Amino acid sequence: MNMTAIAIVAIIAWVIVSITGSHRSKNLKKANQEVSRLESEIAQLKERVEVLEKIVTDSNYDLKKQFDDLEKDKVA
Repeated sequence: MNMTAIAIVAIIAWVIVSITGSHRSKNLKKANQEVSRLESEIAQLKERVEVLEKIVTDSNYDLKKQFDDLEKDKVA
């Protein structure tokens, strides 16, 4: 009788471990997908920042001069 009880408990424990392991692998897969998506988004944002830095630091792009020109046009 005790061997039957031990066998039943062992089977139930094995089922529980199998189920939780399955959930962990699914959660890990979802987490890896989210990490990949975020890495891709960061790469895109870095590219956008690089483009903005090029625009702002370009010698032809002089925001202060443009504001000064607008103020001169208001006075005149």
